[in-house]
Amino acid sequence: MEEKSLEKALAIYSVLITGKNVSKQNKETRELYNDFYSDSEVYDITVRLLKSLNLNLYEYNDSIFISAGDGNKVFGYTNDDLKRAMGFKVNRELFLFYLIVYQALLYFYTDSSTYQIKEYIKLDEMIALVTEAATRIAKEDEIFEKDLEASKETFRNVCLLWHELPTATSEDKDRNKASRGSKLGFVKLSFNFLQEQKLFNVVEERFYPTDRFRAIAENYFEEYKGKIFTILGGTDNA
Repeated sequence: MEEKSLEKALAIYSVLITGKNVSKQNKETRELYNDFYSDSEVYDITVRLLKSLNLNLYEYNDSIFISAGDGNKVFGYTNDDLKRAMGFKVNRELFLFYLIVYQALLYFYTDSSTYQIKEYIKLDEMIALVTEAATRIAKEDEIFEKDLEASKETFRNVCLLWHELPTATSEDKDRNKASRGSKLGFVKLSFNFLQEQKLFNVVEERFYPTDRFRAIAENYFEEYKGKIFTILGGTDNA
């Protein structure tokens, strides 16, 4: 192993670990991007390093990204970490957040062979999608209880939480307000967090997926074969 190759691999890692991407379009990272693809030793060292740290490497639109691997408690979030970060009090609020995220995923992607080109989703459209999913899932509660025995909260309770929330409250006159007290506020709270993770850009009441989101979403279908998509009511070709 050449010392120069190791130094370049570490330089790539040092950018990625901060949540940034290494991109061909970015003049600050263009050289690192070229090193990654033009030097096989740099590529191999970087991939092995990330794998050893349980970090997933994703490539999209002449850029590379990383995300924490399954069960990575050092670079990822545990359920308790997420609850603290988002101010949730009970598990079903966290599971509702997961439902919102997966509905956003399914809005932009059906499966790995039919990626949908959609620029953004509106706040009201997102609320309608979650309402439709919560209504459907509540009727299929037995399936979820069987598949997720470790969870003390059933999906029926998660769906009931969503239906119990008013669409908006008097405090939501400012529709930019994020809170746990209404459907509108909960969706805003969820997407504010996704924006912090550089997965979405929030512009007024529109949510735009970033290249980071698209990279992770497209690789998700390749890696997990649409397992969660199928559970949430998708088709067999996911």
